[in-house]
Amino acid sequence: MRIITGIAKGVKLKVPKGLDVRPTADRVKESMFNILTTMPLTITKVAVVGAKVLDLFAGTGNLGLEALSRGAEHALFIDHSSASLAAIRDNICTTKLSELAEVQRGDSVKMLAKLSQLGRTFTLVFVDPPYNQGLVNEVLLKLDTINLLEDGGIIVVEHSKHEVINIEWNYLKLIRTEHYGETYVTFLLRECACTI
Repeated sequence: MRIITGIAKGVKLKVPKGLDVRPTADRVKESMFNILTTMPLTITKVAVVGAKVLDLFAGTGNLGLEALSRGAEHALFIDHSSASLAAIRDNICTTKLSELAEVQRGDSVKMLAKLSQLGRTFTLVFVDPPYNQGLVNEVLLKLDTINLLEDGGIIVVEHSKHEVINIEWNYLKLIRTEHYGETYVTFLLRECACTI
């Protein structure tokens, strides 16, 4: 597993041993970022360059670090596992992106409300929870009901083909789904929450 492109291109990332960590495969990650970087600004206000990134269930930090390497402004990595957090910190140091990165320990779902209460906002959110545990729609429901994702922001969800993404939201709009064998990647847009 490595950083594909950008200022940290080619840097190999550490994966915690003996844990049930499922890093995003390089081919899936490359496709994901190709979609993000070619997304028209009529759909989203910022895709990767200049993005404020939230990497939930961060595992190794793979997705957030790829975004930083490609020009994201800042990334917050959240995970509950001590081993994962140690790997994320090591990977941040190895990629020399520590000035742009922040790491917090906690339950990724519960942390959303806390971040919202602190007034934090993001333009790009990666959601890569353990497969088939019902966490995908739980996270999306939170992101739909709190003001954590800015209008025009994008959520990228990596999930099992057996997990059906809810398509009925107040402010989220499903814009694209791609599949790579058992892995599905779904892109959602936060539409304007303002009233006219």
